[in-house]
Amino acid sequence: MDTAATPFPVLVVDDDPALLERLCRVLAAVGFAREGLRLASSIREAQVLALEQSFALALVDLGLPDGNGAGLVRWLRLREAELPILVVTSWSTEAQIVDALGAGATGYLLKDREDIELELSIRSTLRGGAPIDPFVARRILALSGLGDPGPDQAASAPIPSLAESLTERETEILGEVARGLGNREIAEALGISRHTVETHIKRVYAKLAVRTRTAAVHAARTRGLLREP
Repeated sequence: MDTAATPFPVLVVDDDPALLERLCRVLAAVGFAREGLRLASSIREAQVLALEQSFALALVDLGLPDGNGAGLVRWLRLREAELPILVVTSWSTEAQIVDALGAGATGYLLKDREDIELELSIRSTLRGGAPIDPFVARRILALSGLGDPGPDQAASAPIPSLAESLTERETEILGEVARGLGNREIAEALGISRHTVETHIKRVYAKLAVRTRTAAVHAARTRGLLREP
């Protein structure tokens, strides 16, 4: 990646110095120079940095000393709707996954992945993808009733459904998708940019653990999120 084509720096939020250093190395492999990184060890530090400038990408841990990183994800998303936000964390319960994705995280990765896996996921995010850790994806499938939950997941406490994590705008756009409209048509109908439509659709894919428009509509209808035409 040519960092000259990326005008904004990257925000990296984690309270573990070793992990911060590791993410800096991974980002260097992607193409971001060290001086292009802004490091924060708390929600407050990250917010101060975000108030000073815009970012090309944000990497956010959930376990921060002054609160749950999902709150920071939600705050960043409200400030900048198009910002790619990749959660990189050790937390992997269904409640935490749903909370982070519902807050607006673009993707969700676990820290124990190899550096090359993190690098590929970051590259995917920068290209507009929504990478989800395979382990996390299995838990999402189990939560949605599309996979075998296994004994450890079956014993977990009930949590909100994935459908409840969709925002009002995501549900609205998904309804237009169900009507057969393309991204440009949806953008014109709702008075928003085509890029914004694409961003919302990618988030819907991540939350519903699907890869196609047809699958997203089917999953939403199955869970009662959309009515049959």
